[in-house]
Amino acid sequence: MIFNRGLDLPGFASFPLLEQADTRLVLAQQMEALVALADEAKLGCILDTPTWMANVDRAAPLGYDADRLDHVNRDAAAVMEQVRQAAKRDDVLLSACIGPRQDPYVQDAAMTVEDARSYHARQLSVFQDTPVDFATGYTFNRVDEAAKCVLAAKEAGLRIVMSFVVETDGCLADGTTLLEAIGHVDAKSEQFADYFMVNCAHPSHFANALVAHPRLQGVVANASVCSHAELDEAESLDAGDPVQLGKELAEIRRANPDLRVFGGCCGTDMRHMACIADALSSV
Repeated sequence: MIFNRGLDLPGFASFPLLEQADTRLVLAQQMEALVALADEAKLGCILDTPTWMANVDRAAPLGYDADRLDHVNRDAAAVMEQVRQAAKRDDVLLSACIGPRQDPYVQDAAMTVEDARSYHARQLSVFQDTPVDFATGYTFNRVDEAAKCVLAAKEAGLRIVMSFVVETDGCLADGTTLLEAIGHVDAKSEQFADYFMVNCAHPSHFANALVAHPRLQGVVANASVCSHAELDEAESLDAGDPVQLGKELAEIRRANPDLRVFGGCCGTDMRHMACIADALSSV
């Protein structure tokens, strides 16, 4: 959006793009391109709403109050549903994108478990009455917040997937391993999450940290090998090598047969998605 499309994302939030006709069209076209690739590759497809930052704390500096956010979240689901209806496919799923309360890449004070549960409840409950099939919590790196977000989804009657962000050593920021994080969230949330994923990290950061586990079923990878601190300071796009990214994810899939959801995070575009799909077709 920023580097390829030249769009301004205030506070790194994409949901304000819904409120202008031209940028709203860009969001829809991006998802249409993803569906078209899925058609070509004969794969299923998940469309995420652009609502990673559409929660109270992270949207307040942009001038959004709670009621306006409710509307934005519903509207985001409606745009994705329009894309799905146009696709006329039964294997296009809609995911309500949920982000952590604070920037996941910096060390803030941890939330209490009850704060986390009540905090995420409003956004999740808004999605309950939309066409989304489930929610996905992306870039969570505090296990208690992740667990209570999952419980909030359960109370809202909404299926949820939980995705952790890891550092260059394959662990969460506090040193928790992926398997420890999965086990903690499952224990605290009665195993309500459909499955778990890793996102916003390059395969080289987590390939050696993955252990075949039936609860770990997805990877949404960065194109860049840079750390999160380096990416935060980047003034140009580091798109990495799309072909190599596809090959690395295919190797990860061979070693972890339970993985079934793949996607692109920071630095990726449709070139990377096409290479990922192509590489996985031979696995």
